[in-house]
Amino acid sequence: MNYISSSKNPLIKEVKSLKKRKCREDKNLFFVEGIKITEEALKENAEIVRVLVSEEFVSKENSAPLMRAIESRGYKCFILPEKLFKEISDTETPQGIMAVVRAKHSGINEIIHENSSLIILDAIQDPGNMGTIIRTADAAGFDGIIISRGCVDIYNPKVIRATMGSVFRVPFHFSENLADTIRTLKSRDIRVVAAHLKGDKNYFELDMKGKIALVIGNEASGISDEVTVLADDLVLIPMAGRTESLNASVAAGLLMYEVLRQRWNKKF
Repeated sequence: MNYISSSKNPLIKEVKSLKKRKCREDKNLFFVEGIKITEEALKENAEIVRVLVSEEFVSKENSAPLMRAIESRGYKCFILPEKLFKEISDTETPQGIMAVVRAKHSGINEIIHENSSLIILDAIQDPGNMGTIIRTADAAGFDGIIISRGCVDIYNPKVIRATMGSVFRVPFHFSENLADTIRTLKSRDIRVVAAHLKGDKNYFELDMKGKIALVIGNEASGISDEVTVLADDLVLIPMAGRTESLNASVAAGLLMYEVLRQRWNKKF
């Protein structure tokens, strides 16, 4: 292990730069912070470039198993003074460990399978919503997530924290042109179902056992017009109370779990 004491060290500058989306995209790197998510990165064999830990973290007895796991994999590990670690941390109460990880992207053909279940995110802006949707897609066994250009960066630190490690398990396809991507899905016999206030049926009335791609739109404006016209079905989430709509991540969760419910006997 190596020791870094200066904030002018190039590796420290790099970690700081990864708080900005453009730098993450240019370097194809992001960072994860905390014990749980670092363990998940190891467990899922993420491409870890380096690990940074605080002196206080290393001195704790309960850090030993994780440190042994990091060393056994041969990852580059750097020890920082507590003050310097707090300087690069993105949390108010840092746990003393972070990992710089290489981002992984999937081609469209890599996420299309025999009975694909996909979710398409059309300009989701809130990091908490994005992270929760990723975590729910993982829990519901979805094959992949398609991300439009207008979405919040999935490697935003707030998104990463909200995924609770699911960011390493769910494949992502980044779509440069969402309409063209949807046309590709339809050409592969994938049914495109969009949650929409103008839907003509409730979501649980639709047969979702076949190949399917669910669409969830922007928190404020919903699904774009060009995507709406391409959808095979527009479905409603019924409101028994007086509110007009649900949070995007809640809506996504309801639809994904309806797909799982309908397929349950087939899958298990």
